[in-house]
Amino acid sequence: MAKGSSKNAKVKDTKAAADSKVWTKVIKAVRSPKTGAYTFKESIVHKDKVQEYMSK
Repeated sequence: MAKGSSKNAKVKDTKAAADSKVWTKVIKAVRSPKTGAYTFKESIVHKDKVQEYMSK
């Protein structure tokens, strides 16, 4: 027997989906001063703060 979903669950999912669109996964290459090798730093940042994060 299939489980029915309630209307409230759908409203919460829609709100969460809309809120998740303002976040971005940023991958930044960072060079080691000792070896010269690159490592990658991953972070989830608000879409308005991406340029600020990349400039650090």
